[in-house]
Amino acid sequence: MKATEARLLSFLQKSPQFIIPIYQRTYSWTDKQCQQLWDDVMRAGSSDDITVHFIGSIVYVEQGLSQVSHQAPLLVIDGQQRLTTVTLLIEALARALGDDEPVDGFSAAKLRHYYLSNPLERGDRYFKLVLSQTDATSLKAIISNREQPREPSLRVTQNFELFTDLIAQHKADLTLVCRGLAKLVIVDIALSRDQDNPQLIFESMNSTGKALSQADLIRNYILMGLEPELQTRLYEDYWRKMELDFGQEAYGTEFDSFMRHYLTVRTGEIPRERDVYEAFKDYSRTTSVQNAGIEALVKDVRTFARYFCAIALGDEQDAGLAIAFRDLSELKVDPAYPFLLELYQDYAQGTLGIADFMAAVRLVEAYVFRRRVCGLPSNSLNKTFAAIGKTLSKDRYLQSIEAHFMALPSYRHFPADEEFRRGLQTRDLYNFQGCNYWLGRLENYDRRERVAVDEFTVEHILPQNANLPAAWRQALGSDWKRVQEQWLHTLGNLTLTAYNSKYSDRSFAEKRDMPNGFRESPLKLNAGLGQLDVWNEATIQERAGWLADRALAAWAAPKLDAATLAEFRPAQAATRSGYTIEDHPHLRAPGLREVFEAFRRQVLALDPCVTEEFMKLYVAYKAETNFVDVVPQVKRLRLSLNLPFTEINDPRGMCKDVSGIGHLGNGDVEVGLKSLDELPYVMGLVRQSYERQMGEGALG
Repeated sequence: MKATEARLLSFLQKSPQFIIPIYQRTYSWTDKQCQQLWDDVMRAGSSDDITVHFIGSIVYVEQGLSQVSHQAPLLVIDGQQRLTTVTLLIEALARALGDDEPVDGFSAAKLRHYYLSNPLERGDRYFKLVLSQTDATSLKAIISNREQPREPSLRVTQNFELFTDLIAQHKADLTLVCRGLAKLVIVDIALSRDQDNPQLIFESMNSTGKALSQADLIRNYILMGLEPELQTRLYEDYWRKMELDFGQEAYGTEFDSFMRHYLTVRTGEIPRERDVYEAFKDYSRTTSVQNAGIEALVKDVRTFARYFCAIALGDEQDAGLAIAFRDLSELKVDPAYPFLLELYQDYAQGTLGIADFMAAVRLVEAYVFRRRVCGLPSNSLNKTFAAIGKTLSKDRYLQSIEAHFMALPSYRHFPADEEFRRGLQTRDLYNFQGCNYWLGRLENYDRRERVAVDEFTVEHILPQNANLPAAWRQALGSDWKRVQEQWLHTLGNLTLTAYNSKYSDRSFAEKRDMPNGFRESPLKLNAGLGQLDVWNEATIQERAGWLADRALAAWAAPKLDAATLAEFRPAQAATRSGYTIEDHPHLRAPGLREVFEAFRRQVLALDPCVTEEFMKLYVAYKAETNFVDVVPQVKRLRLSLNLPFTEINDPRGMCKDVSGIGHLGNGDVEVGLKSLDELPYVMGLVRQSYERQMGEGALG
């Protein structure tokens, strides 16, 4: 490796051509990074005290051997974002300057001749910078002043327009722009093809630009070290197709998440968001993957990417499935995607029929929505869905899914109809995440012709105005204020309309009888409103009951008879030991009994799902499994926390690693509790074990 400091413009002028390899990410700087570069250029250009401004490094390797008649292009390993952005800025400046030359060397002709093109060359050799794929066509069109392609690069075109606007706003300050550009400095890092490892250097670079995504790192890791012919084929046959399927925007925002879901499916572990790249490298080095080869791995990623695009990005071709996936997308069920990807794989391979697949998708939707309505915690959903695939009997696919949902314990349970009904009728559903989602789902349930609910807005039948008109106060009675506060945002008082502004605070009779009012509404949600004479607490509750019945069918719970359910349940060992606190004499001792009682109150208060069980030699506290066990001793409580010692956050150093020592209780962490003064800190340790089991500790 050879690193030297260089003026950016001199570096561009002496270099024959920069080529962005196919394994590099697309151009991704936003207006935020471009504005920062512009500000830096203007600040440097306006101050004589600033002699240079460092903007990062350019790392490259020669594409091949140079010849007497032609110098080899440079393959850019790191720095394409800066190179591309400066190129756009120089072209925008050249167009504004024309024949003027406010600073020596800064005319349109010289800028293009020195920094943007090789004027004696033809074809791709004409351009100083050649990007990859969509970006390449758009940048060439800008430099050549030609029309953009049908599907231009969004970032390239948007950022060029930004610089064009900024230069237009500073038409009188173009000298400052020229002077600022002349002061830009980079570190010129030339790699030796024979001695340097581009991948390791690429990973270790500290870029001043926009950080690489996990997907960018994965693509580079797969492709960078391959022979050029194989590299190109794998990119064109698989990776480029994924980029096109996702589209420019979604590839930048969704592909990292997809790779996390893919790894969850393939490894059974949920990587943290920031650790997806490392998890992928670990997976790619497993024996089975290495035996199959790099092409099989890339092909597998491509296959699952197609499934993901169908589920999450609207690419599904079957009309019924497309509707189900769209509803899921509106509900935002990201934790379920690993399970849905597994289902889609079996559907694509013929193991799961389309009717059962559709029913399974609706079960996922119902499970997530019912839990939200009932106010149940969502922090464990990642683990819940990641584990489902391991329990299924694929010869009875749908029934095994239903059985799994019905058997989920405690805090993970599938809310039953009565629990769901209570939540629906009393919860504030207006300020609920996805208000338009559930109203639209209710409206379109069991409809053959779907209503485009995006064209409607949410309507409060009883208005939100705290100063209700007299007609409404009279209709609601003397207790009108309580009725409004209690029922305003609930199920019975909410509907959809295309005439929200016309309804305003009108009386119910006016809303009912006006043109396009409730009496004429074609929406199922408004059925029956045209026949009512008054709108009050009783009618709100009555309508809530009717809509709740409809919701129970729209978000149906699994229903298997006891005999069928029993076929899927493994034999359960007896869980009650028969022991009580009286079997632990140390817990009856003065002082320690007080500490234990305070401890157990706080542990049981963590969540209603936490249970306590006295064993022969210790006391177990469980959510699904033990997260803390208490071994009573003469002068203290010895606690075993069920998590790896490396994961405990223990600033005071009270914990002991017992992973290699025989001990009572579950887990690798031991801590003592002797007094009430220690209890707040110890509970902070216990909570870490509890939250890890609940799923919070596993999410990135």
